This record gives sequence, C-alpha cells and structure tokens, in this order.
Amino acid sequence: MMNFLPALHEGHAPIALQHLFRDALEAFDDWENGAPEPTVAFDDRPLPISIVFQEMRRCTDIVPHAMIGIVLDSMKRSWQGEDPFDRMSFSTASRIMGVLIRKRRLHGKAGAAAFIAHRRPDRSRH
Repeated sequence: MMNFLPALHEGHAPIALQHLFRDALEAFDDWENGAPEPTVAFDDRPLPISIVFQEMRRCTDIVPHAMIGIVLDSMKRSWQGEDPFDRMSFSTASRIMGVLIRKRRLHGKAGAAAFIAHRRPDRSRH
C-alpha cells in the first residue's frame, strides 16, 4: 500500500495526522465484535486504523487529554504508573492501540482486555 499520509517532522505530527489518530481511536471504540477492522478516511481514501497507529509510533507529541481517555477506556483497566494525562506520547498510545488491535482481531473485545490484565505487572507488591 502506498503511504499517502502526511509525514512526521522531527517526531512531530501535523494536525491532520493528529485528527486522524483521534478518528482511529473513536473507530476502535465503536468496533463491534466479529466486524472487520474499522477504517477511517483520509483524502477520501479508506485506511485501516492499524495503519494510522503504525504511522504515529515515532511521534513524540503529547496526546491531548480527551484522546488519552479513549486509550485508557480501551484498555479496560486502570493505568498503573505515572499519571498518563501529563505525559503520554502518541508513540506510547500508538503502541498500546497496536497491541489492542492485534488482540481484537484474534479474540474480540474480551481477548484484548484479558491480554492487558495478564501483561500488567501487579505494582501493589512493591
């Protein structure tokens, strides 16, 4: 597939790409079990949401609060560690969403939530 998305510039995403990321988060949030991976439109072309998240893996910009909320809700668990609302980058959010998409493809919504629950270390023991 030819990449027609705007490029990052020194780790920073143009606003159009940040808006597309938000659209991809919302499409993931609306993704019904059993349905194919959602797409979003860019320049009137459909694009799988996984491509959007892949493109943002090297973006160092900080995710706006509203988008972080969608990422955290998608994880179906509370965030462990530093407050994500202060410093979650698009790179971190993209990596999380990439894992969730792979799990959704294999096991649906419950599989993605189970994967996160299994992989998250229990920080209460420290």
